[in-house]
Amino acid sequence: MGTVVTHVQVSAEPGSGTTEPSQGERRKAVVSSFIGNFVEWFDYGAYSYLAVTIGLAFFHGDVENSTFMAFVLFAMSFLVRPFGAFFWGYWGDKHGRTRTLAWSILLMSGATFCIGILPGSQSIGIAAPLLLLLFRMVQGFSAAGEYAGASALLTEYAPREKRGIYAAVVPGSTATGLLMGSLFATVLYGTLSNEAMEAWGWRVPFLLAAPLGLIGLYIRRQIADTPAFRKNLDRREMPAGRAGKPVFPFRQLIIGQPKQLLQGFGIVLLNAVGFYVVLTFMPTYMSEQLGYDTAAAQFATTLSLLTYISFIFLTGFIADKIGRRNTLILASATFILLSLPAFMVMNTGHYWLAVVVLIVMGGFLSLNDGALPSAICELYPTAVRFTGFALVFNVGNAFFGGPMSAVNTWLINSTGNTMWPAYILMGAAAIALGAVLWSRDNSKRDIAY
Repeated sequence: MGTVVTHVQVSAEPGSGTTEPSQGERRKAVVSSFIGNFVEWFDYGAYSYLAVTIGLAFFHGDVENSTFMAFVLFAMSFLVRPFGAFFWGYWGDKHGRTRTLAWSILLMSGATFCIGILPGSQSIGIAAPLLLLLFRMVQGFSAAGEYAGASALLTEYAPREKRGIYAAVVPGSTATGLLMGSLFATVLYGTLSNEAMEAWGWRVPFLLAAPLGLIGLYIRRQIADTPAFRKNLDRREMPAGRAGKPVFPFRQLIIGQPKQLLQGFGIVLLNAVGFYVVLTFMPTYMSEQLGYDTAAAQFATTLSLLTYISFIFLTGFIADKIGRRNTLILASATFILLSLPAFMVMNTGHYWLAVVVLIVMGGFLSLNDGALPSAICELYPTAVRFTGFALVFNVGNAFFGGPMSAVNTWLINSTGNTMWPAYILMGAAAIALGAVLWSRDNSKRDIAY
């Protein structure tokens, strides 16, 4: 572990230069960022699909109760993300992007691997679910730095005219990880017996985190820190230059960028709500509210996720051409105008119409999410960029994203109105639109400010 610290620390020393990074360095930054977010969401996808089997392995009682407890642990991992945002944001702004990301992927993949080798409750009793909770918390804590750190790394490494498409790698990798984790779990259920799944099959996706994480760690150790961070570090070390010195980045954010902090919270709201409504809640909605079987509902969501992945890089390209602000305005306006008609069409009882609606919504969501990472990074100066992104993104997802499935289910069951997901999407889009209109487009600005 010490070698990780030593290597990256050297790369971030003052005077290391702020020359334009080579194409090879940029390629390594892209690959390592993709792997880190892929591992995180591969685990989330696999865990959500394997929840029934995991519940039986770690909790006593019937299938319903054990599955419920498995999902409770899944949700609890989101609660530590805001705390992780403070921690990783501080380290990322003070000690460097690559150094911090090396530690985050090490912790995240290590905790995921530990879940894969953890004995069940039949072997170690109550210690099994308690350790599972501990490892899920470590995962959530470490993952809080991954999305924000990778976004800052890629935005700062990218050429000015390509920051949007570079940063779009981050949402693209999260969606790819979610899709592959879900598909991997589906293949396991389709090829292994129930006995094999409960004995060892469910462990396989979590064990894969170790080699994937080590590959990502190795690549990150080969990357010098970003030119923007090194330039800021040089400025900090000047005798009279304290403008770039992040003594405590959160304090600097509150005092120096309160408007940008509020703008960031508003802008991420559509991503937080939209991702969990469109890409994770829809299988439940289609099966429980629309009456389709689970396989048909999951097939529709898979197509939506594939559309999201396919269009995310196009959106990054568009954001580079017309600006982040215009792209985000278009995305928010689309959700405000079309969410209610989309859910009305889904409720007509025609399966393939519902599939088409979900595919279109996946495309709309990619329009927002592809421009989001670069837009949020460009809101904040280098000295507090990691902290600002980590804070607004993780708080938004912890309090407005993660609970969306439970909130929508409760509202529908309480009122009998199946349009609630549309209303929530429209509300989130309206707030995001207001925040975007309040902000300025910084896509042409030098990132090293």
